[in-house]
Amino acid sequence: MSRLPAKKSKKPAKVAGLLGLGLDGRDGHKRITRGEKFAILGGSSETHERMTEGVVKTLEKLSHKGKTLEDAEPEEVADLLRENLPEKK
Repeated sequence: MSRLPAKKSKKPAKVAGLLGLGLDGRDGHKRITRGEKFAILGGSSETHERMTEGVVKTLEKLSHKGKTLEDAEPEEVADLLRENLPEKK
């Protein structure tokens, strides 16, 4: 008798939180910003600021729509992040 894994129900993917990781920090500073549903780690001062601003604006826009990260589709969250990340200076 072969043992097959139990069938998994196909639940839609949900976003539980956001993690931003900046890799361009060269000044020796350890930058960490945490919120209820996100964490931003590392990066140069400019990169860290851009990521933080983009995530905060994204969460605000979701809130204005009456949604949380868990309520929103992953594609919607990704689109909002792209829209809300400030341009590089």
